[in-house]
This record gives sequence, C-alpha cells and structure tokens, in this order.
Amino acid sequence: MTGAFYDGLAGSYDRMFPDWDASMARQASQLSEFIPAGARVLDCACGIGTQAIGLGQRGYSVVGSDLSPVAAARAVAEASARGVSLPASAADMRALPFADDSFDVVLAADNALPHLLTAEDVLAALREMRRVLRPGGRLILSTRDYDEIRRSRPLSTPPSVGPGRVVWFQLWHWDGDRYELEMFQLHEAESWRVEVGKARYWAITRHEITELVERAGFGYAEWSLHAYYQPLMVAPNE
Repeated sequence: MTGAFYDGLAGSYDRMFPDWDASMARQASQLSEFIPAGARVLDCACGIGTQAIGLGQRGYSVVGSDLSPVAAARAVAEASARGVSLPASAADMRALPFADDSFDVVLAADNALPHLLTAEDVLAALREMRRVLRPGGRLILSTRDYDEIRRSRPLSTPPSVGPGRVVWFQLWHWDGDRYELEMFQLHEAESWRVEVGKARYWAITRHEITELVERAGFGYAEWSLHAYYQPLMVAPNE
C-alpha cells in the first residue's frame, strides 16, 4: 500500500507546498545544523527530493532511496534540473542496497519511519540504517508529533490550497495506535477532479522510537522539538 500511495503522489507532491523550492531551501538550512560539513548523506526516504535536493544545493554529497520507484526517479530529474547530482533508487529501508559503513549521516525525514507498523519492522529498518553508517556517524529522523496526536486523536486535517488551486486534506481512521490516512486532492479544471490515496501509519511516540533506536545499537538519542517543522531526533552510531 505505501509504495503505491507514493507512486500516486509523485507527480503532484510538490504542489502541497506554496513554494516547493523555498521549502527545500528552508528544510535543508534547518537540517544542516545537525549534519557535519562534508558529510556523505543517505536520504533513505527521499520521496521526490524535498530534503535531498536542498542538502545537495548546500554542498553535501547526497544519495537517495525510496520505496516508490516513481518518486525516486522524479527526485533524480528534479535534482538534475537544479544542477544537483542525486543518485537515487527504489529500496525498502528494511533492506538498504548499500555497503556497510558507507555514509556519515542517514536521514529519514517527513514522517517516513511510522509507515512501518510493528516494532519488529521499525527495528529492522533502524538496524539497516546503522549498518550503512560509519562508526561515529549519526542517524537523523523526523516524525509527526505523535505524543500529542495520540492524546487528541484527530479525524482530519484542515484543507490547504497549493499552486494551481489544488486543495489538499486528509481523513484519519483510527485503529488503536495505528490509523489509515485518506489523502484527498481536489484539482480545479472545468469541474473539480478528485484523487484519493490511502496509507497506514503507526502513531509511534518519541519514547517508543527512542527505545527502538537504543535496541538497534545507537547511542543516546536527543530530540529537538522546535528546530525543524517536525520533532527531530539525532542519535550517534557509537
């Protein structure tokens, strides 16, 4: 379900942002506070390149992978159009196609990890991220604020309007601490055209992530709640 969801979104994902290029630059600036100069970075949930391209524009050597081959292919094309080299391929973060000790930083931003619905799958992904990290490297994750979301259990998100008058909103259907998200896109033409995609998430708390990160062998995980647009976790590969 997850791969198909992002295959379907790949052509319009940038239109979720009022100005995608400005968002790329802003996110890269925020993330670079946690990424050493000259680092080789793997964005293992690169999507269409929102974080990876911005980091490449700041001079980092970035490699991308994503569950969606359509999204990964668009990331390569969008990077090239902006003069950035971004090798990217389709891969499951639980089975990364890279050698041991290949990267200084592994990034999984924009709520990618919670698509994995069990502790076993999250742990498998974290162990793969650690495997491809060099000793002394660091893991950087961002997720929605599920500590708050688990308390409030929202049923929808407010509508937003992107470029080309595309209207976006989500409906959430809860099942314990998991939920199915329905993403609605309304495109204005002679009449409104509606597209709907579905994905599932685990509303995993920061404490639950921290425990799994430590079980995967990382060092002390630190959370920053206001440094990025989502809560951001950094953990060293000791």
